[in-house]
Amino acid sequence: MMDVPIEALLFFLLLVTALTVARLRDLYAASMMTAIFSLLSAGLFVLMDAVDVAFTEAAVGAGVATVLSLGALSLTGSREAKKRAQVFPFVVVALTGAALIYGTLDMPHYGDANAVIHSHLAPDFIEGSAELEIPNVVTTVLASYRGYDTFGESFVVFTAVLGVILMLYRSKKDAS
Repeated sequence: MMDVPIEALLFFLLLVTALTVARLRDLYAASMMTAIFSLLSAGLFVLMDAVDVAFTEAAVGAGVATVLSLGALSLTGSREAKKRAQVFPFVVVALTGAALIYGTLDMPHYGDANAVIHSHLAPDFIEGSAELEIPNVVTTVLASYRGYDTFGESFVVFTAVLGVILMLYRSKKDAS
């Protein structure tokens, strides 16, 4: 029997979870399945050595987003209204997926030592890490090169959480 890499198994589970979310009519169950999708994604990111992205996905995707969606669902019904199936959204998703797949065909293979990032950017980051006397290259990139980007992402998440909290507070205030 052929050994299946764990990445392929996780990707298969991601596909099954996404299809399950799309088919569910119970919104609480869909929220929980979305959290499972985020945790599977975080596991896949860890296997691809993107631990910082995995932490963010686990915290924001599985944690904060799930809490916020369950909080919003507490103010609404738990079942989706039945609608007639529409073809146009499926066509748009299929075309977008095809365009994304087409856009990745000329990318280097995962882990390719001859990829552009390894010959142009990585030496600069390693040299910069030595200049800043920070022993970990990932810490150098996140703290120095991507510091403003990380701060901006944190600000966006904070603003989104604050906005949802204010909307929920206002909705409860209006209901009473």
